Amino acid sequence: MSTSGNCHKVRLLLAQLGTRYRWVEVDSAAGQTRTEAFLALNPNGKVPLIERGDGRVLTESNAILFWLAEGTPFLPADGWQRAQALSWMFFEQYSHEPYIAVARFIRGWTPPDSPRRQELPWLRERGHAALAVMERHLADHAWFTGPEYGIADIALFAYTAVAADGGIELSSYPAIGRWLQALRARPGFVAMSDPSPEVLRNFAASP
Repeated sequence: MSTSGNCHKVRLLLAQLGTRYRWVEVDSAAGQTRTEAFLALNPNGKVPLIERGDGRVLTESNAILFWLAEGTPFLPADGWQRAQALSWMFFEQYSHEPYIAVARFIRGWTPPDSPRRQELPWLRERGHAALAVMERHLADHAWFTGPEYGIADIALFAYTAVAADGGIELSSYPAIGRWLQALRARPGFVAMSDPSPEVLRNFAASP
């Protein structure tokens, strides 16, 4: 799903590794991850997943990043630095994505009268709390994966870059702004695909 941050993580790393792959577009918002064929690949009914030529399947975006980055500069060789990278990736899935990504989904993919919109103030509060943690780290460090750019940065970039879609503005986070700019300047960078016109209209019309 090209408009999913979790999917964009995988696409960005593949592009920067120069890996050949075939992208299969799946619209989870339209129920395409709940089909019998998809559930046979991932019983959890979520994107992304990768399927190898030998039929093996790997799910969960950050696990995919870890596997793809093994033996490359995108994952530190030092055990302590690898653990630090994983720490930030767990932070992304537990303290960042559930708020920033969900606020984006509710604002863009649910109808204006959805009761879920009542969740937005709380989600934004928690999203800002996660961003404040990132801002403090970036005040003294260039990257999240260790001394160099890598998969923890990719994991955190995907939904941070589109936080404003959920009504979470980044203007008060200068260090995050510099980090986003530096990441976009990396060789092989690809941006996330724009949502559909309907979703864009929802963003424009939503508080």
